[in-house]
Order: sequence, then C-alpha cells, then structure tokens
Amino acid sequence: MNKSAQMANVRSKNTAPEVLVRKLLSSRRVRYRLHRSDLPGTPDIFIGRLRLAIFVNGCFWHGHLCKRATLPKTNSTFWKIKIDSNVKRDLKTRAALDARAVETVVMWTCELKDMQLTIERIAQRYANSRQH
Repeated sequence: MNKSAQMANVRSKNTAPEVLVRKLLSSRRVRYRLHRSDLPGTPDIFIGRLRLAIFVNGCFWHGHLCKRATLPKTNSTFWKIKIDSNVKRDLKTRAALDARAVETVVMWTCELKDMQLTIERIAQRYANSRQH
C-alpha cells in the first residue's frame, strides 16, 4: 500500500484515542456532545456545562512536535504544506472558539498515557459546576 492510500484510510471521527477520551469522561459521569457542527472546527467532544471544546488530535496530521509527527520521505513538500495548513486552520478554529467564549483543550495521541490527569481535572470542574 502506498503512502497516499495509507493516509486516505485514516479516519477523522471516532478514532481510537477519541473513543478512549469519551470512555474516560463517561466513566466519571461527564455529559458531552459529539462533533458539534455548529461550532467552529467541529470539536470532537463538547461539554456544554463548562463551555469546553475538546480536540483529540493526531500528532502527524496536526503538526505536533513529537517523534510521531515526522514527515514521509516521499513527497515531503506536499506533506509539509498540508500539515502547515492544518496547523493554521487549528489556530483560526481556536481563535473563533475563544471569540464565542468557548475554552479549548487539545489532547495529542502521543500523550494518551498522561491524559488521565487532564480528564480528572475536567471531571472535577464538571462536578463542581453541578454544585452551583
């Protein structure tokens, strides 16, 4: 399978890391909505009570500075332009969400092991918001 065909098989919704985040949030009784198309960037997860949009980003596709985000050796110019445009789009999306008073959290696939702490903080904020 060539690189183009391989990249075409990558899903944008319901990825394994995204499903993991959803399971962790659900296990802590945090209620959320999926893929809100009425919000800029269609966040993977949106917690309305906290006005919090969560993006579970793949390191390669969103230009994370980690070892998972190395560019392919073939057609590297194309991939660099593609990834750079994704990074610019992500910045515009976060700015548009900020303008709507929606906080954003970006979770990277390389940080899945460290994700537990972030989920705990979100769950605690959610629980505190229910008490007020």
